[in-house]
Amino acid sequence: MSTFKTSRSFSAPPEAVFAAFSSPERLARWWGPDGFSNTFENFEFKSGGVWRFTMHGPDGSNYLNEASFASIEPNRGVVVKHLSQPHFTLSISLEPTATGTTVTWAQAFESPEVAASIKHIVEPANEQNLSRWQAEVAENGRGA
Repeated sequence: MSTFKTSRSFSAPPEAVFAAFSSPERLARWWGPDGFSNTFENFEFKSGGVWRFTMHGPDGSNYLNEASFASIEPNRGVVVKHLSQPHFTLSISLEPTATGTTVTWAQAFESPEVAASIKHIVEPANEQNLSRWQAEVAENGRGA
């Protein structure tokens, strides 16, 4: 497996960071790289729950996605299995700090070849995703 891992410090408590993920309305606003938007068809935020959505690219392209929530620990982390191609497991952990939360994002692809071929897309996209999440938390009442 090939894993892309990054982390980011948020100046909000884990509860506020988690709230911006667990709310489908809020998640749809920030999920994906810069310029993307989302339409959620199904969002069962529970362990084993299904998440079906379409990511709309800035060029007008639509990307159908299906995933499942492998595990959810409120205010601590989420594990998402991406069932559409490319297959990967996204593990997100939230660790409280003196000034907020450290978010660790680890995206593990089943195929090292696929991971290598899309590394140039995945690495900046993951950073953009974290920046958008951070902005959502900052702009919307630290967990409102």
